Amino acid sequence: MSQDLIRETACAVVDKLRAGDVTPLDLLELLEKRIAEVDGKVNALPTLCFDRARKSAKALMQKPVAERGRLAGLPVPIKDLTDVAGVLNTQGSPIFRDNIPARSDILVEHLEGNGAVVYAKSNTPEFGAGANTFNEVFGATLNPWDTSKSAAGSSGGAAVALATGMAWLAHGSDMGGSLRSPASFCGIVGMRPSIGRVAHTPKSAVDRNLGVQGPMARNVEDLALLLDAMSGEYAADPLSLPSPATSFLSAARSGKKPKRIAYSPDLGITPVDPEVRAITRKAAERFAEAGVIVEEAHPDWREAHECFHVLRAFDFAISKANLLRTKRDLLKPEVIWNIEEGLKLTVERLERAETQRVAMTARAVEFFKTYDLLLTPTTIVPPFPIENRYVAECAGKRFDNYIEWLGIVYAVTLACCPSLSLPCGFTASGLPVGVQVVSAPRADAEVLAGAKVLEDILGVRGTTPIDPRVKK
Repeated sequence: MSQDLIRETACAVVDKLRAGDVTPLDLLELLEKRIAEVDGKVNALPTLCFDRARKSAKALMQKPVAERGRLAGLPVPIKDLTDVAGVLNTQGSPIFRDNIPARSDILVEHLEGNGAVVYAKSNTPEFGAGANTFNEVFGATLNPWDTSKSAAGSSGGAAVALATGMAWLAHGSDMGGSLRSPASFCGIVGMRPSIGRVAHTPKSAVDRNLGVQGPMARNVEDLALLLDAMSGEYAADPLSLPSPATSFLSAARSGKKPKRIAYSPDLGITPVDPEVRAITRKAAERFAEAGVIVEEAHPDWREAHECFHVLRAFDFAISKANLLRTKRDLLKPEVIWNIEEGLKLTVERLERAETQRVAMTARAVEFFKTYDLLLTPTTIVPPFPIENRYVAECAGKRFDNYIEWLGIVYAVTLACCPSLSLPCGFTASGLPVGVQVVSAPRADAEVLAGAKVLEDILGVRGTTPIDPRVKK
């Protein structure tokens, strides 16, 4: 098989699978070779499971093409926070460096039922904590545009695999930008869908919804294809939603333009690097070329920092407190801090945070009665040096903790809105910048349609995959 196939879109490769021009085994052979050539420079896919993948591919190939699901045998890596039966799942933690689950997460079972072939686990920070992908088990994942820079996180391994041609599609997850920030830093597309859009196995609490699972890809159409393959209702996940009557891929291809969009450089809550601000503003204003009204506006989400700090801390407390009690010496400082912050919470602080979130969501719903989409920078800085654990300051403001620099994405999380990071340009030094495209709760199709219109205007589709640019 020609290595040129690595550069094809996921939609085109699935068409070739359906036509019988290639087989899932052919694709696995290509990926195995590409990973051998590239991954040593970026460390995106530390755990490979090609024997399992080939067994799955052969079983799938016994079925008629029409019964092989939406992905028809396309290989997909899974983030190393999510269980895949028989495959190492470390969660980026020394505590689980030898953990091999017996059963896959609902998400993985659903993807495999839709024709995905799992061949690797993508790197993540410990328990997904922190927007810089490094851990004590596998080390750091490097940004392929400049290997001295961070790939962000926590879905950094997935983003880098896409950007370097080690994946056509990838699974990720997102609480405070964990899909969107790596997409911005690596020049690919990542979407945080609406709550319940992608079913997963509930853990610690049935109604945990700050974090969601979502798709990552190199362009909007491919992203929509994967969201279709991920979507669907499962009784075991009581928050899960049925698949829509019209596919997300059809929505992305509809050509439906928003009538009026808002751009905000900062949501009124965060500093932003001047170069990032200029690049994203210019991208948003280009919507006008399609006859779209562009105005500067944003919802009132002033409570975002306080609210997210409390609700994230509570989530860490209910999911990780036992590890603090029994394995404290194996946890990184940021995770310890998050859990301890959660254990200190009072019912009054939780009540206040939940009330704030309800108000933020209500204001979002009202805002989107006027505007079809809201655009912002996805990250407030370009990719930063890999040795920095997180962004400590921006535009002269020092942050109080390691997550505050992510306010521009976690405000959207709190308001229950679907959002997507779309590549929109490059800094003067050649580093990618992403623009965040946001819509009303459950308006996932509108995000995809609008993002595809802007993607066509900007003409940045096809800038990946690249070979890693090794710098020190």
